[in-house]
Amino acid sequence: MSTKKDRFSQSDKNYMNIALKLAMLKHGLTGTNPAVGCVIVKNNKIISIGSTGLNGKPHAERSAINNSTESLKDSKLYVTLEPCSHYGKTPPCTNIIIKKKIKELIYGIEDIDKKVKGKTKKILNKSNIVVKKNLLSENIKDFYKPYFINRSKKIPYVTGKIAKTKNNLIYGDHYKKITNLKTDKLMHYLRYKNDTILISSKTLNTDNPKLNCRLKGYENYSPSRAILDKNLDINQNSYIFKSAKKNKTFIFFNSNNKKKIDILKRNKFHLIKIKLDKNKNLDLKLILQKLYKNGCRNLLVEGGNRLTNSFLKGRLFHKFYLIDNQKNIKIKDNYVLLKNFSTKLKNFKYKFDLTNQGDKDKIILYKN
Repeated sequence: MSTKKDRFSQSDKNYMNIALKLAMLKHGLTGTNPAVGCVIVKNNKIISIGSTGLNGKPHAERSAINNSTESLKDSKLYVTLEPCSHYGKTPPCTNIIIKKKIKELIYGIEDIDKKVKGKTKKILNKSNIVVKKNLLSENIKDFYKPYFINRSKKIPYVTGKIAKTKNNLIYGDHYKKITNLKTDKLMHYLRYKNDTILISSKTLNTDNPKLNCRLKGYENYSPSRAILDKNLDINQNSYIFKSAKKNKTFIFFNSNNKKKIDILKRNKFHLIKIKLDKNKNLDLKLILQKLYKNGCRNLLVEGGNRLTNSFLKGRLFHKFYLIDNQKNIKIKDNYVLLKNFSTKLKNFKYKFDLTNQGDKDKIILYKN
């Protein structure tokens, strides 16, 4: 079947745009499942909408169908991603589409999951349901890049960030913010949209961070924590240590210190021993694989100079925010100079300036 753009009306595009926005609202909140948006239309009127539920259930199609207060017979269903056609944690969405006598399905792009890809059309056509695909496919493909990376590489989609002064300084031993309140809100929004946040034990012991989301109304969406701690040097008086029984916390390590291991296990840390790379550091690629196996799909790295450079050198970031407060700060002993940094940013394909007029901090987004 042809997939030319002129197969779709402007109304079709408008409905799919709504579905895409619904999916975007749920990005990072759907566990191991992709965020999907769905719109149901009958007699040129939207009669129901839905999106993937928190932690992945229910699916968007089932949610929209269950939300409807009227008959779905002869309606059209718009959904961003090809509906599932297999039994997993939930029954196939194709079953309920057939049962409700929906007459037409339009979806944005095919799923890359082998259990689903290309099968939906064959199943629904047998029940005389018209199926069309590739509506707003370019925009939708861009949105699902994290999901495609999850599925194809079996690693999380990795976002990084670092803040610096105009003369390339970041905070050091005596913590002092160099960004403003508006930028801080963006950083907490990133925590809200990622299911795990990664730091080094050096950052933990220096800054004693909480690593939670402090946006009003979103406190319950704080990410899990992951700590790189090769020698198990975590400060037992730190906030992270004291809150590990309530908040899921991974520690990646390479130590045989049984006493430290026992203490951390008693405090409900999830301990994962990792091999060292050729530089005698924890192998970051292995860590990403382990995080994926433990349910992480979107990872935020809040590193200092060393950890950030390690991820940049390994080309492990898929997206990176550089925050510059555009002021020079007098060099003091407690500030760290950001080194070997700018040349590595050239490895990204795209660069976007997110700074608005009047903003005190300059924010540059790098993406692949």
